Amino acid sequence: MADRLSKALFLDLDDTILADSDPADDCWLAVYQQFADQLAGISYQKFLVAIRERRNWFWSDFNRGRRGRLDLPTARRHIAAEALQQLGVADVPLTHEMERVYSTQREQRSHLFPGALETLHWLREQGLPLALLTNGAAKAQRKKIERWGLASFFDCIVVEGEFGTGKPDERVYLHALNRLGVQPEETWMVGDNLEWDVAAPQWLGITGIWVDRTGAGVPHTHQVRPHRIIQTLADLRTER
Repeated sequence: MADRLSKALFLDLDDTILADSDPADDCWLAVYQQFADQLAGISYQKFLVAIRERRNWFWSDFNRGRRGRLDLPTARRHIAAEALQQLGVADVPLTHEMERVYSTQREQRSHLFPGALETLHWLREQGLPLALLTNGAAKAQRKKIERWGLASFFDCIVVEGEFGTGKPDERVYLHALNRLGVQPEETWMVGDNLEWDVAAPQWLGITGIWVDRTGAGVPHTHQVRPHRIIQTLADLRTER
């Protein structure tokens, strides 16, 4: 891989710039603590196991996951309802309250990764055209972008709920290439999802850079091979 920056850079948002998924279990703990009296003596451990099982099932299907991303409140209520049903609790109004508390907790606990903002400033100082490619509902993703003042860093922002489709649809990357006026071989895509931020862009000739925050490396069962692996966005600053 070249030891210098590309001519343009595509960046993912959630779990690349913004820590969004890490606090999930902590948020469910807050939910459990608030509603424990209504859970018929069910322990937190059993509650969390059921939530994780239904959450993993829900997000394992691509089409179901896409519908869920575009309507997170409904998806979270569905996960909570199925988890409670599995535990022998049938209480639809309770799932609505749980979703409300969970969503509030997620929003409160989300934060920019250390060094992310400084790296965005640095990338702009290098004169790089930047595109932000993010899946999810328009209102939710725009709220994050506005909250953290990210819009000014990017020449192109593609939000799934606005654009009509999301990663890994090739139209997302082709649109960003066209907007920035660059060729695939001149462009890097940086993100935490091996399929959406690495494999799909690579098929188009874009360099795929994977953010591996745990440092565990690509699972041996996975066929995707990133051009480069970094642990934080700030690692891009080692390129010249």
